Amino acid sequence: MFSHIFIGVTDFDRAMCFYRPLMDVLQLDLRFCEPERPWAGWQQAGVSRPLFLVGTPFEGTHHAGNGQMTAFLAATRATVDAAYQAALAHGGSSEGAPGLRPEYHAHYYGAYFRDPEGNKLCVACHTVPLPHSAV
Repeated sequence: MFSHIFIGVTDFDRAMCFYRPLMDVLQLDLRFCEPERPWAGWQQAGVSRPLFLVGTPFEGTHHAGNGQMTAFLAATRATVDAAYQAALAHGGSSEGAPGLRPEYHAHYYGAYFRDPEGNKLCVACHTVPLPHSAV
């Protein structure tokens, strides 16, 4: 559905300190990083699209938008938790701790945060958790 999503930043080095650990938790591979431009892109292993990109906008200025949010899909609730912790540990700010959001659907488990530039992000898991097996 998407070719790419681009998030504007003004401080590329600070953005990379935030996004590298977050993308590691989400198991997205760094496809390229060009500090001289500056921009970087991540993708899922084995596919060329979609890309998630961060960088200085072509116009040179960036302002975080109201009502704009990029949401990443997580395979498990534990990944949501880990992504939220990584975001906060690397300069992000909370917009909603990990938890169920039944107003969306019964199994929506998400966390909301902002990157150091104020861009709003979400990590969400939509799957039903597996029951614990008896040991």
